[in-house]
Amino acid sequence: MNKKVLVSGCFDMLHSGHVEFFREAAQYGDLYVALGSDKTIFDLKGRPTVNSEQERMFMVKAVGYVKDAFVSSGTGILDFEAEMRALQPDLFVVNADGHIPEKRALCEQLGTQYVILERQPHPGFEARSTTALRHGDYLPYRIDLAGGWLDQPYVSQHYPGPVVTISLEPTLSFNERSGMASSTRRHAQELWGVRIPPGEYEKLAKILFCYDNPPGTKVISGSQDSIGLVFPGLAKAHYAGEYWPTRIEHVLDEPLLQFVESSLYLVSLGPRYADYDVLADTDFSPAKARALAEAADACWDAIHARDVAAFGKSLRDGFEAQVAMFPNMLNERVQALIEEYRNRALGWKLSGAGGGGYLILVSEQPISDAVRVIARRAFDSVS
Repeated sequence: MNKKVLVSGCFDMLHSGHVEFFREAAQYGDLYVALGSDKTIFDLKGRPTVNSEQERMFMVKAVGYVKDAFVSSGTGILDFEAEMRALQPDLFVVNADGHIPEKRALCEQLGTQYVILERQPHPGFEARSTTALRHGDYLPYRIDLAGGWLDQPYVSQHYPGPVVTISLEPTLSFNERSGMASSTRRHAQELWGVRIPPGEYEKLAKILFCYDNPPGTKVISGSQDSIGLVFPGLAKAHYAGEYWPTRIEHVLDEPLLQFVESSLYLVSLGPRYADYDVLADTDFSPAKARALAEAADACWDAIHARDVAAFGKSLRDGFEAQVAMFPNMLNERVQALIEEYRNRALGWKLSGAGGGGYLILVSEQPISDAVRVIARRAFDSVS
């Protein structure tokens, strides 16, 4: 008897990347596909699907690698749990960008083998994502590598310092509410459509920052989001108690971008929970803000030196400085994931404000169950 294999996902606008995933998963046995319901996808991604759950199920069932498909009855990131318990699969297969600790824990509880595949297009085909097909979307994402929170005056007023960001190509659809500047990215889409227009980087970033924070906004989104999205490559924005930086350093040096790309790995934690409040229980002081600023300077220096050990240490030091001021960034769930990768990584931090999103790792050795990123290079603009 063949083994039973389960995968889960949205699988909206079925494309070759989905079919390749099914092909690889089906090599382990008879493949069953659990589809997120329209409501679940809306709750998790903040947008409706292009195709309804019944259309998606019809198309997935038509794929030759699939034995059967069904719409999951649950909600949230483990919406398939009831069906999984009933099916009792031998294996549960995910792509690296779909791996989260809760899925692994459920498999351990049920005695199901957990398999993580590296996300790859079928040989000879281009990488595909539903986001790109849905919008022809070329808008970038961003990661704050170090210094995040110093773009808020209530932090940098204690001690000035920089935020280091890297702009990313939209090679995959990052989770909403995950610290990848997804809300600012949506505002960029409202302003400019599917791509950032040519123009002076800082002027465009200011326009986006103002649009992101109209008059009356109570919680100001930091300007590092706009800067990280608009400035291709690496940016170092210096803050001194104001919302906009005093100056921005910008790097498009190809060896440096390749160094960062080759060192960074992302592991998904899923989106932040609705009741997450990172601003509760904060504790600021000049010494704590200084530790964050020094870690960001060390990160910038390590990148320029292409020193992966120093790069990893700077991320770790910066994260510890963030947690010292924002203790809710770290919880048992995050700590457990850090412990899982501690011996495989040189450093780590959380994307954005934490509470979910991605654990960002620095390693000089490949981490097979993590996601890789591609830095965004220059576009036609005036720097």
